[in-house]
Amino acid sequence: MTEIPLTRVIASKEKQLQIRNSVSNAVNIPGVAHIASEKDVDALTSLLDNPEISKPIYTLPQQINRNTISAFINKHIEDRALGEGLLMVSTDESGVASAYYDIQFWPQWAACELGGAIRGDRQGAGQGSDGAIAAFSWLFETIGVDLICETAALDNTRTAHLLERIGFTYMGEIESQLADGGVRPSHYWELSKANWYRRLLKK
Repeated sequence: MTEIPLTRVIASKEKQLQIRNSVSNAVNIPGVAHIASEKDVDALTSLLDNPEISKPIYTLPQQINRNTISAFINKHIEDRALGEGLLMVSTDESGVASAYYDIQFWPQWAACELGGAIRGDRQGAGQGSDGAIAAFSWLFETIGVDLICETAALDNTRTAHLLERIGFTYMGEIESQLADGGVRPSHYWELSKANWYRRLLKK
């Protein structure tokens, strides 16, 4: 298994504490998603029960059911208290989950990995790219990370095109650890805060 992030710059103790506090106090990505709780178990289970959504994602439980998703949510609640992880859910007007965001933080390097998925019928409507861009801005500006990492299965061309269009730098292939302890090959990208702001200035 490849340990990420590949780029590691030790953050100051003050920066690490600021990130942990921001993560622990986060309640939503404004206009995009809210912190997952027990009340989201059914909606998130329904979203992830579709293999087309869940199968490519290596961080999810191998079996998708109400019990495993409840445990998945509760683990992220514990991670949030430590300032090391967040699980967020987007819902539509009827309360049905349309997307989720799974974020792991490494405060010591002021870095994070953002994963997740969007419901198939929302992908062509621009929600995927809009939500991702809003999440990246929020992570840099509100949480205060300096680096965002992304991984994707080797055949996930949609994510690859999105990340490269946004400005992520492709770093090659790595081995990602699966929830069952196994590994899978993945593409890997990074985006620094400096490059993110450089991109915005060019617009």
